Amino acid sequence: MQFNNREDIIQITPLWKGERFPDGRPKVPDEVLDKIRNLALEEVWEICYYEHYDYQFQNGFRHTNPKMSKPTVGRAVTTSFVPIRLDLEVAMKKQCKDQGFKGDRAMYNIWVVDNLVEHDVWVIDLFDKCKYGTIIGGNLGTTIKRNTKDGGAVVWGAVRDLGQLAEMEEINVFYRDTDPTPLRDHVMISVNGPTRIGNAVCLPGDVVYACEAGVYFIPPHLAMRVVEQGEKTKCKDAFGFQRIREGVYNGKQIDTFPWPKEMLDDLQNWIQNDPNGAPYRHLNWDVEYEEARTGLSAFNKRHWGDTQMVPLNEVDKYYE
Repeated sequence: MQFNNREDIIQITPLWKGERFPDGRPKVPDEVLDKIRNLALEEVWEICYYEHYDYQFQNGFRHTNPKMSKPTVGRAVTTSFVPIRLDLEVAMKKQCKDQGFKGDRAMYNIWVVDNLVEHDVWVIDLFDKCKYGTIIGGNLGTTIKRNTKDGGAVVWGAVRDLGQLAEMEEINVFYRDTDPTPLRDHVMISVNGPTRIGNAVCLPGDVVYACEAGVYFIPPHLAMRVVEQGEKTKCKDAFGFQRIREGVYNGKQIDTFPWPKEMLDDLQNWIQNDPNGAPYRHLNWDVEYEEARTGLSAFNKRHWGDTQMVPLNEVDKYYE
């Protein structure tokens, strides 16, 4: 086995057809990252939900920079660890040595961080280890800030030197707990392989979206669709809230899927003529008009197809 193997990374990310880093990671364009940074979690979530990517979100994190007004968004560099076992430790350290890693003792974390680049987010499965599980401290946090600029880390484990990390305003580190102890008793088994963070799965090159509510991993081949759908959701919310305030529609009408053609026509009129609609004039609504024609939306297909919840207008058939 090898750490950070280009052929392996390409093999596990077959749906990505765009540019890649030299190590094989999908390279979602910077401009797409910028657009995702302006979306809310619920706007990011939709496309992955429609496409049955159900294990992309994990909550229960603390974070070092709660004053940041924007989410942390970047490309995932993944690393997985397991509790120490002597024979495995020897084998993994021999692999590190064979691949030219330098240093002494258990310096796995330094090896990975030294190779981070701008907009990377280091995603670490440290098996939720707290005592002796402090994989990031002041020195490593400074290196992450230098290399990623506005990235950071997601740690299924612990950090130390919290006061120092909190002073690094450009990055955010999402972590489970803190402890003053040093890092020890762990073995690195993967760099840029599939990584589990709680109930979520992250692959190298995933777009990491980390905010106060939790962390979401966007498959790179869906990133542009996430942007398009997220902007539509933001647009429909702005329009819907305004029309509710004006008394044109009620909450039930706005919360209907799909919207009828008459409401979509009103939306188009709002986009073209209301200043609040100006940011959304580039969006195409052909899909929504087709959904209005057929009466079935992507949300309906997924929401009602995977649940025992019964729509109100179908209750009577159970009494026939």
